[in-house]
Amino acid sequence: MTTFASISELVGAVGTHLGYSDWLEITQERINDFAEATDDHQWIHVDPVLAASGPFGTTIAHGYLTLSLAVRFVAELFEVQGVSMGVNYGTNKVRFVSPVPVGSKLRAGAVVAAVDEIGGGVQATLDLTFEVEGSEKPACVAQVVYRMYA
Repeated sequence: MTTFASISELVGAVGTHLGYSDWLEITQERINDFAEATDDHQWIHVDPVLAASGPFGTTIAHGYLTLSLAVRFVAELFEVQGVSMGVNYGTNKVRFVSPVPVGSKLRAGAVVAAVDEIGGGVQATLDLTFEVEGSEKPACVAQVVYRMYA
C-alpha cells in the first residue's frame, strides 16, 4: 500500500503507479448476491447449466460487479493521511474489455491521473485496470474520481 502523508503529497503524485491490489476470487455466490442486489438475473451470470453452453462456457461476473470492486481494490492500494472524509465522485470512462469467468481471480492496478484542488480538499482521478489472472486482456479499464477533504 502506498501512503501519502497529506493531501499536498498526493498532489505531487500525478503519474505515479500505485501498484496492484490482492487477487480476489470471483465466486458464483458473489455473482448471485450481486444479481439479487441489482435485479440483474441474466442467465450468463446466474445459470451455470445454461451458461456452460453459452459464449463464455461458464457464468461470468456482471460488468458492474467488476467495477464496484474498485472500492475494495483502491482501499488496498493507497491511503491519504489527514483526510477527514473521502467520497466516490464518479467515473469519467468505463470499458468492460473482457469477461470475468466464475472462479477466476481479479485484481486492480492504478495510476494517479490527476489531482485537482476543490473547495476544502482535492479531486483525485485514478486510471484503474482490472486484470483477470492469466488473461492478456484487462477485464475492465476505468477512470474513477474521488474527492478527499481535509
